Amino acid sequence: MRAGTGIVSPVPPRAIQVPPNSDLLLGAVCSDKSTPGRTRWQMTADERFANPAGTMQGGMLCAFIDTAMGAAAVTFVSGRKVRIANAEMKVSFLAPVSEGAELTCEAAVVSGGGRVAFVEASVLGPDGTLIARASSTYLFSDRT
Repeated sequence: MRAGTGIVSPVPPRAIQVPPNSDLLLGAVCSDKSTPGRTRWQMTADERFANPAGTMQGGMLCAFIDTAMGAAAVTFVSGRKVRIANAEMKVSFLAPVSEGAELTCEAAVVSGGGRVAFVEASVLGPDGTLIARASSTYLFSDRT
């Protein structure tokens, strides 16, 4: 409802809700969610995410990966309103990320059912270098 007008503004439907940290903090953008159980995200390694050595801090990279994998898990159960909880996550860091690098994270559900999904992801640098590999287990609960 618009303040003071009594008019209800229509809210456009969204296939997935983007967590606030994804776009506000990380600047992560979902570029593809057209296939259930698969998503592709992009972000720039901002200088705010750098550690003292000048490379992207691993925790920020983990947040980016979790965003992509969580979205893949949600799209896997298309048509169902669910909450997801990350039960565990493993990340292998394979190459450093310099400030300003454009990153792509591709995530896909490898196996899943009505209550759980196992998801894997890869983060690639601008030249296709494999930056990180990750896997995670997400638990679903129905949302009303």
